[in-house]
Amino acid sequence: MGKAFAEIAFTPAVQDIQKTQGSAAAYAKFLTPEAETGARGDRADRGDRLSERETGFIAVRDGFYQASVSETGWPYVQFRGGPAGFLQVLDDKTIGYADYRGNRQYVSVGNLSTDNRVSLILMDYPNQRRLKIWGHAVLTDVADDAALVDRLHVDGYKARSERAVIITVDAYDWNCPQHIPQRLTLDELEPHITPLKAELARLQAENQALRGGQAVG
Repeated sequence: MGKAFAEIAFTPAVQDIQKTQGSAAAYAKFLTPEAETGARGDRADRGDRLSERETGFIAVRDGFYQASVSETGWPYVQFRGGPAGFLQVLDDKTIGYADYRGNRQYVSVGNLSTDNRVSLILMDYPNQRRLKIWGHAVLTDVADDAALVDRLHVDGYKARSERAVIITVDAYDWNCPQHIPQRLTLDELEPHITPLKAELARLQAENQALRGGQAVG
């Protein structure tokens, strides 16, 4: 866990609950000066710049959950889906994606127009991994910067891109795998099913041959 995450997530109210639940001591160290500089005085990993690990993880995701907050204070969580890699790492502090046209409710767009704080959860169900990202989003309509939107659009994906969503990363954190169910998409399941299909076809052919031989005899 990086200090950037702790600074955002561990509000006074959260710290009060940690105290009553007995976990305050375990988490207090992430808010100390040592968490900023590291044990040996060098710069510690604050958890606000994406490394190769996070970049590689993001590159193969085909969806994520995105949370925003309305001007009336209500949270809104939306699933954003697309081809694998449609959420792109632009540099170690910036990610972005093309906002494809959907049901035209524009709840997230409206929320982000008044409060551009955003939180993402990226799931890897087969391997029980989860990456959380906090940041500030900037929306750019295709009419204002078509080149930027086109840059983020995945070639060959038949969807209409309405805008670019560029997110400056303020913090990220990896969750423990506890309680994450293992689930596979059809594409992820295919490598496991293919050998079974081949074996079934072989057995069917063998059975057919035996039936044919018995009939002739």
